[in-house]
Amino acid sequence: MSRGWFVTGTDTGVGKTRVSCALLQALAATGNPVIGMKPVASGCHQGLTGLRNADAEALRAASPVSAAYEDVNPYAFAAATAPHLAARAAGIEISIAHVRQCYARLAGQARYVVVEGAGGWFVPITMQQTMADLAAALALPVVLVVGVRLGALNHALLTAQAIRESGLKLAAWVANCIDPNPVLDGYVDALGGLLKAPLLGSLPYDPASHPGDWQRRLDIGLLELT
Repeated sequence: MSRGWFVTGTDTGVGKTRVSCALLQALAATGNPVIGMKPVASGCHQGLTGLRNADAEALRAASPVSAAYEDVNPYAFAAATAPHLAARAAGIEISIAHVRQCYARLAGQARYVVVEGAGGWFVPITMQQTMADLAAALALPVVLVVGVRLGALNHALLTAQAIRESGLKLAAWVANCIDPNPVLDGYVDALGGLLKAPLLGSLPYDPASHPGDWQRRLDIGLLELT
């Protein structure tokens, strides 16, 4: 039986892919088959066989299980904008039911599936639905990536509240330091007491760090792996 996690962030550009890849590598190190998924992606480039997304390709590279790109990234859009706007520009409507079908195929190939969202929790995917609706449809526990910078406390607490109000479990969170400002030194400790969820790890400000370094900083033993 497969299980997984939905990785969301306090905003766009806070390191969801960085953390998702680290999770994939850490889970793979347990000897279990694991695979990543990026259901919706904007700002894709034209490859030899269609639009391809850098985040989705990074997840595939970090996944020991090979899967069809169309299942890993069911919706790839060229426009580098919000998913519902990118979909509109492409003349496509995002279907959560189709994402669930792709997820089911991936889950049939692996013990664990790490699903990376796009943007933040309430980013629209249609005019009626958001990324939160997609996460709820998959019914996965959530890993929250907190981009540690000014404003992070408010953004993290609001997102954690929204996750729980969506009926999903905040399984854990990761602190990703995206601002070298020393004023932020106390933020991680403060959030540790406020988020009421285990801290999987803290990634230091280091834009040049290697993915293997991220993996070693995550304590996946804090996740429910059984």
